[in-house]
Amino acid sequence: MLHDDGLQWTASRLCRMRGRRAIRRRHQFAMSQLLRFSGAVRRDARVDAWMHEQAGDLGTIARRWFDVMRGCGEDVRELLHDGHPTACIADAAFAYVNAFSAHVNVGFFRGAEIPDPKGLLEGTGRFMRHVKLRPEREVDATAMTNLIETAYTDMRRRLKAE
Repeated sequence: MLHDDGLQWTASRLCRMRGRRAIRRRHQFAMSQLLRFSGAVRRDARVDAWMHEQAGDLGTIARRWFDVMRGCGEDVRELLHDGHPTACIADAAFAYVNAFSAHVNVGFFRGAEIPDPKGLLEGTGRFMRHVKLRPEREVDATAMTNLIETAYTDMRRRLKAE
C-alpha cells in the first residue's frame, strides 16, 4: 500500500491489531512511483495483432500515435497491459493507446507532471493524464508529438535518477 509520503507499508507491517488499535511500522526506504512491467519487448506481436483488430478511423488514429511512441528511441519497448498497447523504456511505462467505440485515448503514465502548453491533457488522477482523440476533430499534431516525446524524455530522466 503506497501512502502520500511515497513510503510503502506492507500488509504484515501495516498494523498489528491490539484490540481496536493499530501499530504501524514503515520501511526505511522510499518506493519507486514508476509503473513497471516485466515482459516488455522491442516489438510485441500481440500489440501488432491489437492494431490489426482496430478498424477504420479509430484504428488509424491508434496506429499513428503508437508509431510515434515506438519512434522515440531505440530503448522503447512495448507490451499489452490491460488489453491495450503500452510503450515503455525498459520496464517503465511512459504512454499507451486505447480505442473505444467513438474515440482513442493516448495516455501518459506520468502525464500530471509533464508540461502541456496547448492544454490537450485531460484527467484528474494523481499521476496519469490522457488526450481523447475523435475522428471528427482535428488534433494539433505537433503538440501531440511533443507530448509523447516529453513523456519519453521525462521517463528517461526518472530512470537515470533511480
